[in-house]
This record gives sequence, structure tokens and C-alpha cells, in this order.
Amino acid sequence: MNTFWYFFYNILIVPLLKLYFLTAGLFNEKVRTGLRDRKKLFENLIIDLTGLDRRKKMVWFHSASMGEFEQAKPIIEKIKKEHDVNILITFFSPSGYRNSLNYPFADVISYIPLDTTFLSGRFLNFTRPDLVVFMRYDFWPNMLWQLDYRKIPYFIVDATMRRTSKRMLPLSINFHRALLKNVASVLTVSEDDKKNFEDLGIKNDKIKSVGDTRFDRVYQKSQQAKGKKLFKDGFFNGKKVLVFGSSWENDEEVIVPVVIKLMKHDPDLILIIAPHEPTVIHIEKIEYLFADKIPSIRFSYLNNYKNERVIIIDSIGILLTLYYYADAAYVGGSFKQGIHNVLEPAVYGIPVVFGPKIENSREAEILAKKGGGFIVNNQKQAYRILRTIFISEEFRKKAGKISGDYVKENIGATERIINEINSYL
Repeated sequence: MNTFWYFFYNILIVPLLKLYFLTAGLFNEKVRTGLRDRKKLFENLIIDLTGLDRRKKMVWFHSASMGEFEQAKPIIEKIKKEHDVNILITFFSPSGYRNSLNYPFADVISYIPLDTTFLSGRFLNFTRPDLVVFMRYDFWPNMLWQLDYRKIPYFIVDATMRRTSKRMLPLSINFHRALLKNVASVLTVSEDDKKNFEDLGIKNDKIKSVGDTRFDRVYQKSQQAKGKKLFKDGFFNGKKVLVFGSSWENDEEVIVPVVIKLMKHDPDLILIIAPHEPTVIHIEKIEYLFADKIPSIRFSYLNNYKNERVIIIDSIGILLTLYYYADAAYVGGSFKQGIHNVLEPAVYGIPVVFGPKIENSREAEILAKKGGGFIVNNQKQAYRILRTIFISEEFRKKAGKISGDYVKENIGATERIINEINSYL
């Protein structure tokens, strides 16, 4: 441990973090929920750990939220299948924690404590992990220092490091070099990430580029989705289906007028729109956008279906399965703050269209370069590309094959990660 950074972090940063969370909790329901839930963190841990066979090794997986946890699932499930171990899963966010409480491959599910020396040490005293896996980027200094003190090995998996990351700033490099000097291994998603971690100062023999488990997970889920029946067999026979996934109002303002125009020229076009947040207010706004133009129906009312051309999804958790029915997809978030998961439609071998804000997604950038994905900046561009996709079957199939091949070519990260951590299990 670098003594300077330890005192700098705990004397200056930790009090500021506490103040931030307390202040944010006054205005942000998500932060407030996380703080409230953590009041019973150790009480719940005692209950959950009771009855576990502590002779088994404890493997701890930590994710910031649901997205990172989805990446962890292929690793967890393979470890559970091949090793007789206890699995501890923690989250930073309440959404990840609350939505995963029934995950069948976990023995214990908890929040990670707020990052103080005392709370981190207490957490480790209770859980006594033999191996720790941090997903992507959510690792906390005091917890890492406590792991170092106890000589507990830890991995950072699906690790990413962009050249523009703030972690690459001069002072931050020095801090992270001291912080991560005892990491067992950093397993990155690409060679570029590997190079950036090397520049961070981590020893070369501790860094390997092994790929991204998101490809494994989305492929696994797509195979499961094919067996689900969201719509009756033959429901879309003779139709062309566009799935508008994870839509925000910013996306809808651009894409909905385009779809209405497309539908006037193509009577076989069907739209399935799945809002990112399917609140009653948001669904009613979507219905209003189509009112007096194109008939729409909510998914929950599908028993009363009368050939409506717009199906509005008013439930959650089925988006990846919806893409199974699509001939093409538009992925939302890309006219707001950052695009959602483009791999979910790409795995089915269909063209993927999205807006301009894709800096948060290397996969979207690669799909656009390869020709399986298409960036649109306005209604005119969106109409042109969607019109081409639905007029030309040859164009649609060619772009779709590029998308599907991209996913298939990148499957296998889970196996490589397991190979790296097997000696600790």
C-alpha cells in the first residue's frame, strides 16, 4: 500500500464521498434507496451466511449494477457447474441488488458497503472470500487495500480502459498504479484496453486480452429466447418487423415520424416499440404520437389484437426476445445520453440502426464500421436507411449477416477467463 495515497484518499476523498451520498440522497430516490438498504447490510449478511458450508471456497463477484452483472453471469454459472463453491454476489446500485435477489446461482447476495476502512474490513471478516472478481471498473480503494492486507487474490474482468479515460491523467495514473499493484490479473476485452492498462503501470504479465463476456451472455440468452413464445406462431407471417428497443423521447421524436412515413409506403411494415422506461405516462405519450395516424395496441392487450401495426411494449425484461421477431432494429439512447445494448439485436443477424451518441459503445462503433450497423443523425438519414433496409432484401440480409458474424466471432471470453482463474478455485 502506498501510504501517501491511503491517507490522501481516507482523509480527503472519503469524507467528500460521504457528503456527496448524503446530499444526493435528499434529491435522488436511487441513492436514497441504496443508503436505506445498507443500514441492514451486515444484519442481512449474518442471516444469509448462516447455514453455508464454510469448508467450501467462497468466490465473490462484484458488479456496479445489472449491466455488469449480466456480464458476470456466464462466468458464475460455469464456475457453479464445474466447482463446488459458495458464490457471493454484491452490487453497488439498488437496481442491481433488488432485481437479482432471486438469482439461482448465488448463495449470498448483498450490497457492497460504502468504502471506508472499517466497513470494508468488517465485510471481509464476515464473508471471508477466497477469490474476488470485480466486473469492468467498479473497484473501491479501501476494499482493495483490505484485500491486499489479507492476501486475498482479486481479478478485474471484462476490464476496459480508453485512452481518453480520466484514469490516464498524470496524478490518477500514479494513484491507480499504487492501488492495483497487487491485482492477480486484469483481463481486458481488447488489445487496446490491454495496452492502456500497461501504460497505467500494471505489470505486463498481469494483463491479458481475453474478450468480452457480453458476447457469450447475449448468445446464451438468444438461444433461450428462441424457445419463448411472446407471439403466436405465424403472427408476423408476410410482415416486416422493426423493433424499436429501449426508446427515449429523444429517439421517438426522430424515429416515430419516420416510421409513420414508411408505413404509408409499405403496408406490410410492423413496429414493436419498447420504451426504456414503460411508465404509464410514457406509454400514453407514444400512443399520442401515433393517434389518428397508425393504429396501435399495448402488448398486454394483445388478446384483443385487430391487425394494429404498432405494438407498444408495456412490460420489462423481454426486449432481447422481441429482437428475435425483428427484420431490423433501432436501438435507443443514442439521441440522448448514450446507446443501449446493440449486441442484443445483432446476435439474431439483423441490421442495427442507431443515433449519433455511441461513444459509450465500442460494439456500436465496430458494427457501424463493418456495415452491420448504421448511424443516423436526423429524420432524413433515418428514413433513407430504413427505407433501404426494408425495400432491399439483399441489402438487409448482407448487413444482418455482418451483425450476426460479429457476435459469433467474439464468443469464448468466458472459457478464457475461467482458464485464468481456475488455479484459485
